[in-house]
Amino acid sequence: MKHFPPYTVTPFYERQILSNEHRKKLRRIVEPSDQEFASRGTLDTSGEEDNTVAPGFQHKYAPTGLILVTGKCFSYCRFCFRKRIVRSGSNEACPDYAAIVRYIRQHPEINNVLLSGGDPFTLTTDELHGILDHLLPIPHLDYIRFGTKALVHSPQRFADPDLPDLFERIRKAGKAAVIILHVDHCGELSPESQSHIRLLASSGVEFLHQAVLLKGVNDDVKSLVDLFKKMHSLGVRPYYLFQARPVRGATHFQVPLARGVRLVAKVMRHLSGPEKTFRYIMSHVTGKIEILNLSKDNRLFMRYHQNKTESRIGEVFSRPSRQGACWLDELPIQ
Repeated sequence: MKHFPPYTVTPFYERQILSNEHRKKLRRIVEPSDQEFASRGTLDTSGEEDNTVAPGFQHKYAPTGLILVTGKCFSYCRFCFRKRIVRSGSNEACPDYAAIVRYIRQHPEINNVLLSGGDPFTLTTDELHGILDHLLPIPHLDYIRFGTKALVHSPQRFADPDLPDLFERIRKAGKAAVIILHVDHCGELSPESQSHIRLLASSGVEFLHQAVLLKGVNDDVKSLVDLFKKMHSLGVRPYYLFQARPVRGATHFQVPLARGVRLVAKVMRHLSGPEKTFRYIMSHVTGKIEILNLSKDNRLFMRYHQNKTESRIGEVFSRPSRQGACWLDELPIQ
């Protein structure tokens, strides 16, 4: 059991599940199942250990630094790709901010920092201000990103009257405040969530939306169309639809790549231009791969959306599709 996060769900999210017509799908997101014990996979699917350059700090792609500010979340998703952190005993999310600042100052190509974990909004507003004390004086940082699912798990966190000053402080420092909002199904969006999203957006906080393609949760045209339309209507720009990763205890959430690319193509037909700004992405150890198309001769075409080697960014390549393959490593090299 040490590789599985504990079953933890906020009372708010539990009420959202119970009052929702999609309760079965929402339960699948947070409730353990026997499938976890039969699931193969690894605990570091994207090579995060290899890209850790200071305690709690990763630098995989030139423009972006990622700080694991905490190992805690309000609720634990069963498909989480950082199970190794949220399980007890991990010390990865113990950032050394002095070392991080030294590293960033020595790497002027880093123009943004992503606060991740865990969920940064499990920290108090004072603790978040403390992080900004380290980051805001760095002149070549243009924006600060917050990766979060707190707006659906615990929207009351955003009722904190001191929180707007945090985002205003970032703007006054000449940088942008960006929230990358993780929502996997429309059923997760409560009236409280939507109210706080609209309020923050109206105050100048930029929003991007990411979701994970999850078997039994959102792997159908209607679920994804409704989700992207709803996010756009809230002023949140669709950003990434991630291929679920081959994480130990979570591979039963994966959708085969061939099915995924066909599904995304159908979804696109139902969206307007601004609603279909997302990319279907596989966060692989070799880079962030956009999954493009399945050709008539059964080849899966992909492109490096991001890569550690700058010259490979934008590179298009293909592999023969294989029935049931859910990850690049399961495709033949031909």
